[in-house]
Amino acid sequence: MTATKTVLITGTSSGIGLATAIAAAQAGWRAVATMRDTAKSGPLLKAAEAAGVRDLVEVRVLDVTDPASVETCLAQVVADHGRLDAVVNNAGAGHVGTIEEETIEDVRAVMEVNFFGVVQVTRAAMPLLRASGGRLLAVTSVGGVVGQPFNEAYCAAKFAVEGFMESLAPVAATVGVKVSVVEPGAVASEFVANVGFDPTAEPAPGPYAPAFAAYLSHALGAFGAAQTIEQAAVPIIEVLTAEHPAFRVQTSDAARAFTGVKLADQDGSAVQAFTAPWVK
Repeated sequence: MTATKTVLITGTSSGIGLATAIAAAQAGWRAVATMRDTAKSGPLLKAAEAAGVRDLVEVRVLDVTDPASVETCLAQVVADHGRLDAVVNNAGAGHVGTIEEETIEDVRAVMEVNFFGVVQVTRAAMPLLRASGGRLLAVTSVGGVVGQPFNEAYCAAKFAVEGFMESLAPVAATVGVKVSVVEPGAVASEFVANVGFDPTAEPAPGPYAPAFAAYLSHALGAFGAAQTIEQAAVPIIEVLTAEHPAFRVQTSDAARAFTGVKLADQDGSAVQAFTAPWVK
Protein backbone atom coordinates (compact mmCIF):
# COMPACT_ATOMS: atom_id res chain seq x y z
CA MET A 1 0.00 0.00 0.00
CA THR A 2 1.34 3.40 -0.93
CA ALA A 3 0.08 6.92 -0.46
CA THR A 4 -0.66 7.10 -4.19
CA LYS A 5 -3.93 5.26 -3.58
CA THR A 6 -6.83 7.54 -2.79
CA VAL A 7 -10.02 6.68 -0.92
CA LEU A 8 -13.00 9.02 -0.61
CA ILE A 9 -15.02 8.61 2.57
CA THR A 10 -18.35 10.32 3.16
CA GLY A 11 -19.67 11.50 6.52
CA THR A 12 -16.35 11.99 8.32
CA SER A 13 -17.10 14.80 10.77
CA SER A 14 -17.68 12.26 13.54
CA GLY A 15 -18.25 8.61 14.37
CA ILE A 16 -17.28 5.71 12.13
CA GLY A 17 -16.48 8.00 9.21
CA LEU A 18 -13.93 9.95 11.25
CA ALA A 19 -12.32 6.77 12.58
CA THR A 20 -12.24 5.24 9.10
CA ALA A 21 -10.48 8.26 7.63
CA ILE A 22 -7.79 8.08 10.31
CA ALA A 23 -7.39 4.30 9.98
CA ALA A 24 -7.18 4.52 6.18
CA ALA A 25 -4.43 7.12 6.42
CA GLN A 26 -2.58 4.97 8.94
CA ALA A 27 -2.80 2.11 6.42
CA GLY A 28 -1.11 4.31 3.82
CA TRP A 29 -4.08 5.63 1.85
CA ARG A 30 -4.64 9.24 0.96
CA ALA A 31 -7.96 9.78 2.78
CA VAL A 32 -10.28 12.31 1.19
CA ALA A 33 -12.55 12.97 4.15
CA THR A 34 -15.81 14.56 3.08
CA MET A 35 -18.61 16.22 4.99
CA ARG A 36 -21.44 18.67 4.38
CA ASP A 37 -20.00 21.34 6.64
CA THR A 38 -16.21 21.56 6.77
CA ALA A 39 -16.50 23.87 9.78
CA LYS A 40 -17.07 20.61 11.69
CA SER A 41 -13.71 19.17 10.63
CA GLY A 42 -11.93 20.12 13.87
CA PRO A 43 -12.23 16.73 15.63
CA LEU A 44 -11.08 14.88 12.50
CA LEU A 45 -8.05 17.09 11.96
CA LYS A 46 -7.12 16.91 15.65
CA ALA A 47 -7.31 13.11 15.49
CA ALA A 48 -5.20 13.08 12.33
CA GLU A 49 -2.55 15.21 14.01
CA ALA A 50 -2.52 12.94 17.05
CA ALA A 51 -2.17 9.86 14.82
CA GLY A 52 0.66 11.42 12.84
CA VAL A 53 -1.23 11.23 9.53
CA ARG A 54 -2.31 14.81 8.99
CA ASP A 55 -0.48 14.89 5.65
CA LEU A 56 -2.62 12.01 4.35
CA VAL A 57 -6.00 13.40 5.42
CA GLU A 58 -7.65 16.11 3.35
CA VAL A 59 -11.08 17.55 4.06
CA ARG A 60 -13.50 18.37 1.25
CA VAL A 61 -17.11 19.49 1.01
CA LEU A 62 -19.57 16.85 -0.16
CA ASP A 63 -23.31 16.76 0.45
CA VAL A 64 -24.54 13.32 -0.62
CA THR A 65 -28.05 14.69 -1.17
CA ASP A 66 -26.84 17.29 -3.68
CA PRO A 67 -25.86 15.86 -7.11
CA ALA A 68 -23.87 18.97 -8.01
CA SER A 69 -21.88 18.72 -4.79
CA VAL A 70 -21.09 15.07 -5.49
CA GLU A 71 -19.98 15.74 -9.06
CA THR A 72 -17.87 18.73 -8.08
CA CYS A 73 -16.09 16.91 -5.27
CA LEU A 74 -15.22 13.88 -7.40
CA ALA A 75 -14.02 16.06 -10.27
CA GLN A 76 -11.75 17.97 -7.89
CA VAL A 77 -10.30 14.76 -6.46
CA VAL A 78 -9.42 13.47 -9.92
CA ALA A 79 -8.04 16.85 -10.98
CA ASP A 80 -5.76 16.95 -7.93
CA HIS A 81 -4.76 13.28 -7.67
CA GLY A 82 -5.35 11.83 -11.10
CA ARG A 83 -7.43 8.88 -9.90
CA LEU A 84 -9.81 7.49 -7.32
CA ASP A 85 -9.13 4.00 -5.96
CA ALA A 86 -11.93 3.48 -3.46
CA VAL A 87 -15.13 4.96 -2.05
CA VAL A 88 -16.56 4.33 1.40
CA ASN A 89 -20.22 5.38 1.47
CA ASN A 90 -20.60 6.11 5.18
CA ALA A 91 -22.72 9.27 5.42
CA GLY A 92 -26.14 8.70 6.93
CA ALA A 93 -28.58 9.83 9.58
CA GLY A 94 -30.47 7.94 12.23
CA HIS A 95 -34.21 8.11 12.63
CA VAL A 96 -36.63 6.69 15.18
CA GLY A 97 -40.39 6.68 14.81
CA THR A 98 -43.40 4.70 13.61
CA ILE A 99 -45.32 5.43 10.47
CA GLU A 100 -48.68 6.34 12.00
CA GLU A 101 -47.03 9.13 13.96
CA GLU A 102 -44.90 10.70 11.24
CA THR A 103 -45.31 12.08 7.75
CA ILE A 104 -44.39 10.71 4.36
CA GLU A 105 -42.01 13.66 4.09
CA ASP A 106 -40.20 12.38 7.20
CA VAL A 107 -39.73 9.00 5.54
CA ARG A 108 -38.62 10.53 2.24
CA ALA A 109 -35.98 12.56 4.08
CA VAL A 110 -34.57 9.40 5.68
CA MET A 111 -34.43 7.67 2.31
CA GLU A 112 -32.81 10.69 0.68
CA VAL A 113 -29.73 10.78 2.89
CA ASN A 114 -29.36 7.08 3.72
CA PHE A 115 -30.24 5.52 0.35
CA PHE A 116 -30.25 8.02 -2.49
CA GLY A 117 -27.07 9.59 -1.13
CA VAL A 118 -25.32 6.25 -1.58
CA VAL A 119 -26.81 5.89 -5.06
CA GLN A 120 -25.68 9.35 -6.15
CA VAL A 121 -22.11 8.94 -4.91
CA THR A 122 -21.89 5.45 -6.39
CA ARG A 123 -23.22 6.53 -9.78
CA ALA A 124 -20.71 9.37 -10.00
CA ALA A 125 -17.79 7.27 -8.74
CA MET A 126 -18.23 4.13 -10.85
CA PRO A 127 -16.43 5.43 -13.98
CA LEU A 128 -13.46 6.41 -11.80
CA LEU A 129 -13.43 3.08 -9.98
CA ARG A 130 -13.65 1.23 -13.30
CA ALA A 131 -10.56 3.11 -14.43
CA SER A 132 -8.60 2.19 -11.31
CA GLY A 133 -9.97 -1.31 -10.72
CA GLY A 134 -11.10 0.04 -7.38
CA ARG A 135 -13.25 -0.73 -4.37
CA LEU A 136 -16.77 0.38 -3.50
CA LEU A 137 -17.94 0.01 0.09
CA ALA A 138 -21.10 0.99 1.92
CA VAL A 139 -21.35 1.17 5.68
CA THR A 140 -24.87 -0.08 6.25
CA SER A 141 -26.04 -1.47 9.61
CA VAL A 142 -27.34 -4.60 11.22
CA GLY A 143 -30.55 -2.63 10.61
CA GLY A 144 -29.99 -3.29 6.91
CA VAL A 145 -30.56 -6.98 7.60
CA VAL A 146 -32.89 -7.15 10.60
CA GLY A 147 -35.96 -4.91 10.69
CA GLN A 148 -36.28 -3.32 14.11
CA PRO A 149 -39.22 -1.75 15.96
CA PHE A 150 -39.54 2.03 15.61
CA ASN A 151 -36.87 1.97 12.92
CA GLU A 152 -39.17 1.46 9.94
CA ALA A 153 -37.86 4.27 7.74
CA TYR A 154 -34.23 3.83 8.77
CA CYS A 155 -34.23 0.07 8.25
CA ALA A 156 -36.09 0.48 4.96
CA ALA A 157 -33.31 2.78 3.74
CA LYS A 158 -30.56 0.45 4.91
CA PHE A 159 -32.35 -2.58 3.43
CA ALA A 160 -32.46 -0.63 0.18
CA VAL A 161 -28.72 0.05 0.32
CA GLU A 162 -28.02 -3.63 0.91
CA GLY A 163 -30.23 -4.64 -1.99
CA PHE A 164 -28.67 -2.02 -4.24
CA MET A 165 -25.11 -3.05 -3.39
CA GLU A 166 -25.82 -6.79 -3.50
CA SER A 167 -27.35 -6.40 -6.94
CA LEU A 168 -24.55 -4.15 -8.17
CA ALA A 169 -21.71 -6.36 -6.90
CA PRO A 170 -21.69 -9.00 -9.67
CA VAL A 171 -22.17 -6.34 -12.34
CA ALA A 172 -19.36 -4.17 -10.97
CA ALA A 173 -17.10 -7.23 -10.76
CA THR A 174 -17.32 -7.64 -14.54
CA VAL A 175 -15.52 -4.29 -14.93
CA GLY A 176 -13.00 -4.86 -12.14
CA VAL A 177 -14.69 -3.12 -9.21
CA LYS A 178 -15.05 -5.00 -5.92
CA VAL A 179 -18.20 -4.17 -3.92
CA SER A 180 -18.83 -4.84 -0.21
CA VAL A 181 -21.15 -3.81 2.61
CA VAL A 182 -20.00 -3.43 6.20
CA GLU A 183 -22.62 -3.87 8.92
CA PRO A 184 -21.93 -2.28 12.32
CA GLY A 185 -24.04 -3.09 15.34
CA ALA A 186 -24.21 -0.73 18.30
CA VAL A 187 -21.34 1.76 18.08
CA ALA A 188 -20.52 4.42 20.65
CA SER A 189 -20.68 7.57 18.55
CA GLU A 190 -22.71 10.72 18.04
CA PHE A 191 -25.14 8.73 15.90
CA VAL A 192 -27.57 8.13 18.78
CA ALA A 193 -27.47 11.78 19.80
CA ASN A 194 -28.25 12.76 16.21
CA VAL A 195 -31.39 10.63 15.96
CA GLY A 196 -33.43 13.56 17.15
CA PHE A 197 -34.99 12.67 20.48
CA ASP A 198 -34.01 12.87 24.13
CA PRO A 199 -33.69 9.31 25.51
CA THR A 200 -34.21 10.61 29.06
CA ALA A 201 -37.54 12.27 28.22
CA GLU A 202 -40.90 10.64 28.83
CA PRO A 203 -42.37 9.15 25.63
CA ALA A 204 -45.12 11.27 24.11
CA PRO A 205 -48.56 9.98 25.04
CA GLY A 206 -50.31 7.87 22.43
CA PRO A 207 -51.18 4.30 21.50
CA TYR A 208 -47.53 3.35 20.96
CA ALA A 209 -46.11 4.94 24.12
CA PRO A 210 -45.76 1.68 26.14
CA ALA A 211 -44.12 -0.12 23.23
CA PHE A 212 -41.76 2.78 22.60
CA ALA A 213 -40.75 2.93 26.27
CA ALA A 214 -39.92 -0.78 26.13
CA TYR A 215 -37.98 -0.37 22.90
CA LEU A 216 -36.06 2.61 24.26
CA SER A 217 -35.03 0.65 27.34
CA HIS A 218 -33.76 -2.16 25.12
CA ALA A 219 -31.90 0.19 22.76
CA LEU A 220 -30.16 2.11 25.54
CA GLY A 221 -29.00 -1.19 27.00
CA ALA A 222 -27.58 -2.25 23.65
CA PHE A 223 -25.67 0.98 23.20
CA GLY A 224 -24.36 0.65 26.73
CA ALA A 225 -22.29 -2.29 25.45
CA ALA A 226 -21.37 -0.67 22.13
CA GLN A 227 -18.03 -1.07 20.38
CA THR A 228 -15.88 1.99 19.82
CA ILE A 229 -15.68 3.81 16.50
CA GLU A 230 -12.06 2.70 16.20
CA GLN A 231 -13.08 -0.94 16.60
CA ALA A 232 -15.81 -0.51 13.98
CA ALA A 233 -13.33 1.00 11.53
CA VAL A 234 -10.95 -1.98 11.63
CA PRO A 235 -13.09 -4.30 9.47
CA ILE A 236 -13.70 -1.47 7.00
CA ILE A 237 -9.96 -1.12 6.40
CA GLU A 238 -9.62 -4.90 6.17
CA VAL A 239 -12.26 -4.96 3.42
CA LEU A 240 -10.61 -2.00 1.73
CA THR A 241 -7.24 -3.75 1.56
CA ALA A 242 -8.14 -7.47 1.23
CA GLU A 243 -7.24 -9.11 -2.06
CA HIS A 244 -10.57 -10.93 -2.14
CA PRO A 245 -12.97 -9.11 0.22
CA ALA A 246 -16.25 -10.69 1.24
CA PHE A 247 -19.40 -8.99 0.07
CA ARG A 248 -20.96 -8.82 3.55
CA VAL A 249 -18.88 -8.12 6.67
CA GLN A 250 -20.00 -7.40 10.23
CA THR A 251 -17.91 -5.29 12.59
CA SER A 252 -18.23 -7.42 15.73
CA ASP A 253 -19.23 -10.82 17.07
CA ALA A 254 -22.43 -9.23 18.37
CA ALA A 255 -23.26 -7.93 14.90
CA ARG A 256 -22.54 -11.35 13.38
CA ALA A 257 -24.87 -13.03 15.86
CA PHE A 258 -27.55 -10.39 15.28
CA THR A 259 -27.55 -10.58 11.49
CA GLY A 260 -27.21 -14.36 11.60
CA VAL A 261 -30.73 -14.57 12.99
CA LYS A 262 -32.09 -13.15 9.74
CA LEU A 263 -29.67 -14.58 7.24
CA ALA A 264 -30.63 -18.11 8.32
CA ASP A 265 -34.32 -17.22 8.64
CA GLN A 266 -36.04 -18.27 5.42
CA ASP A 267 -39.63 -17.62 6.48
CA GLY A 268 -39.04 -14.60 8.74
CA SER A 269 -40.36 -16.24 11.92
CA ALA A 270 -37.03 -16.15 13.75
CA VAL A 271 -36.67 -12.41 13.30
CA GLN A 272 -40.23 -11.80 14.49
CA ALA A 273 -39.67 -13.97 17.56
CA PHE A 274 -36.36 -12.20 18.18
CA THR A 275 -37.67 -8.63 18.05
CA ALA A 276 -41.18 -9.02 19.48
CA PRO A 277 -39.95 -9.02 23.11
CA TRP A 278 -38.35 -5.62 22.53
CA VAL A 279 -41.77 -3.99 22.61
CA LYS A 280 -43.47 -5.94 25.37
